Amino acid sequence: MTTAKFEPGDPVRVRADEKPGHVRTPGYVRGKTGRIASVLGEFRNPEMLAYGGSGLPKQHLYKVAFRQTDLWKDYPGSPDDALYIDIYEHWLEPALRSDPRQATSRRG
Repeated sequence: MTTAKFEPGDPVRVRADEKPGHVRTPGYVRGKTGRIASVLGEFRNPEMLAYGGSGLPKQHLYKVAFRQTDLWKDYPGSPDDALYIDIYEHWLEPALRSDPRQATSRRG
């Protein structure tokens, strides 16, 4: 087992890569900033498994919180509303703590 790169509360940015084929990271969160809500463990990479690969090495999977207002321009709900998405570590990079786009919710 390897050490997780991120911990709950860490601000992260989802890579904005456009990858063809089977990916598990929704397009609407790519390039967006959120906050790690929890570390879910290590799992084989489903993007490799989809094409008959071993999925190894295992990847850490995180529950990431995003403010709805950061994802949807005309979101009519509360600015505190959050969407939680499970995202593999290879899609995440550290975000600046002072980034005003990061999710404020710390619920998990």
